Amino acid sequence: MIKIQNRKNMSLAVWVENDRGKNGLVFIAHGLSGRHDQANIRTYAEAFLENDFVVVSYDATCSLGQSDGNLENATLTGYYEDFEDVIEWAGSQLWYEEPFVVAGHSLGGACNLLFAYKNPAKIRALAPTSAFLSGKLSLREAYSAQEIEKWEKDGYILEKSKSRPGIIKKLNWTLAVDWKKYNLLINAHLIKAPILLIVGENDAPTPPSSQKDLLENVSSSQKELHVIKGSEHTFMAPEHLEEVKTIFLEWIKKLLA
Repeated sequence: MIKIQNRKNMSLAVWVENDRGKNGLVFIAHGLSGRHDQANIRTYAEAFLENDFVVVSYDATCSLGQSDGNLENATLTGYYEDFEDVIEWAGSQLWYEEPFVVAGHSLGGACNLLFAYKNPAKIRALAPTSAFLSGKLSLREAYSAQEIEKWEKDGYILEKSKSRPGIIKKLNWTLAVDWKKYNLLINAHLIKAPILLIVGENDAPTPPSSQKDLLENVSSSQKELHVIKGSEHTFMAPEHLEEVKTIFLEWIKKLLA
């Protein structure tokens, strides 16, 4: 693990694996309250490691990992800035190369898309799974009107973590305000690189219908969407993780062909 400083002078924990990989470089971003070592992120990483990629993962600030900041202050804007800062730091390393692959989950997938919109020449391919696309959509799909009203009134909401039982997440209303700034479908046509989309059949915040909209709007000639039967927003069940890894392995094989 390497500690770097982000643009806000906060400590960011970064992990670099297989730094002599011969088949390319991938940056992997987790979602809200996530960590670099959670099961789905590790599944993506393992697929790339098995194909001899340099794999860079990290814990965003204001999450539940080993970086600075409190989860209650999390925003997509902050997570995206960390993603940019990790890539900027990587640019000075011996193993760095362009173009590279980006992959992620939920807000991490949004980071992939935002970076690709701004830096198309740097992107070899992208795999934004269960990608957050619109604040209005995610709020409408994942919360009732009463929950949103109470969240705004109280200034925060408390949620039980589904991926980490026993953890209660406190999320400030500033997260919802920040989310509302984003509609990532608007620039989807800018994506021309190969793109892999995967989503759970029962995903509430980023439903399959939203991922189909993304698929239809990207300009890439190499694009695919896989719906994982029985899965919710985060792939957790062993059989779902196995299916996701197989999809990644087959997709990476196409990239290397």
